[in-house]
Amino acid sequence: MARKGKQAARPARLDEPTTWRLQHGAVSEPQRIADPETGTPVAVRRAIDTLGQMLANATITPEMHEAGCIFRTQFRLAALDPLRARSLIRLPGSTGDSVTEHQAAARQRVGRALAALGGAGSPAGSCVWHVVGCESSVREWAMRQGWGGRPVPTSQAQGMLVAALAVLAAHYGLMRRIERRLAG
Repeated sequence: MARKGKQAARPARLDEPTTWRLQHGAVSEPQRIADPETGTPVAVRRAIDTLGQMLANATITPEMHEAGCIFRTQFRLAALDPLRARSLIRLPGSTGDSVTEHQAAARQRVGRALAALGGAGSPAGSCVWHVVGCESSVREWAMRQGWGGRPVPTSQAQGMLVAALAVLAAHYGLMRRIERRLAG
């Protein structure tokens, strides 16, 4: 029996994302795939990141999106993101600060990409570091970043990101595809 003055809670639809999930960003339409273990059909929704939203809105080209994905992959391989998990295997007396060869090579590739953008301290480099690498939103970066004591307007921050992604696409050699498409 329901209490007076309170409505009975309705069960949420299991095929829809929860309100909590939706407040943390957009999700894609469900994709029907087979469960790898049992083979039964399941519906999967994926989170849409900033680059995915910009590609869907035609704000950036597929080459710019790919350049952002390449940078994000290198950034993750370089272990430059601020969020880290504690090592499950700790050796006594070790600091855990050693960098593997793969991480060092990835850090060099990230460094070259940032140099092409004008360095990590430049507006484009800072934007790509935080928005693409650390996966902050453009709005969060714009509020945190500022010049002359004033925050960057979100529309200008988005323009900086688009320009930086175009430079990254050229850096990674992805703009040649566009040139070939236009020529042929």
